[in-house]
Amino acid sequence: HQPAIYPGLAGKTVFITGGGSGIGAALTRAFAGQKSKTAFVDIAVEPSRALVAEVERETGNRPLFLPCDIRDIPALQAAIEQVRCELGDVAVLVNNAANDQRHKVEEVTPDYWDERMAVNLRPSFFTAQAVLPQMQRLGGGAIINFGSISWMVPQGGFPAYATAKSAAHGLTRTLARDFGPFNIRVNCVVPGWVMTERQVAEVLTPEA
Repeated sequence: HQPAIYPGLAGKTVFITGGGSGIGAALTRAFAGQKSKTAFVDIAVEPSRALVAEVERETGNRPLFLPCDIRDIPALQAAIEQVRCELGDVAVLVNNAANDQRHKVEEVTPDYWDERMAVNLRPSFFTAQAVLPQMQRLGGGAIINFGSISWMVPQGGFPAYATAKSAAHGLTRTLARDFGPFNIRVNCVVPGWVMTERQVAEVLTPEA
């Protein structure tokens, strides 16, 4: 079936973190298909470049890919500024990038904990901070943070990830209050278990 077309997204600048594979790649494809000016960052360079070529063939709309490790906040801020310069003020921000690597309680060190927060939580705040003045200039915008069912269901094996994703819910609520007066909507999307390439390779079992 043909996906719905939303004319309001045409020409809007969209910035996606982790847009090169998995859920992020589906987001990149979808926004490009809506004729949005779509930009994304990802740490996986070759798969992301391949995606850009595929999406351009499929939609005629070439996404802008910027290699970036989202743990490096200055680099992430610089990427958002580059998108602003090349495509215009960001109207839609999608904080998708995450890594749900499994870990045992007994093996978590302070450095590992901090690194998990640096991947799964910290970038969502700093991207929102960076796009705020851009969305203010536009008169409004939309921010989508990706949460997880991991802290809502009886599941263990990744306490740092579950903590970060529960914090994404709290971050969403407080930013919605702070950004709301500027006509900027902030919402949290909580998908179920999505069988991405990495999930199939690393996590999926016949029992699961």
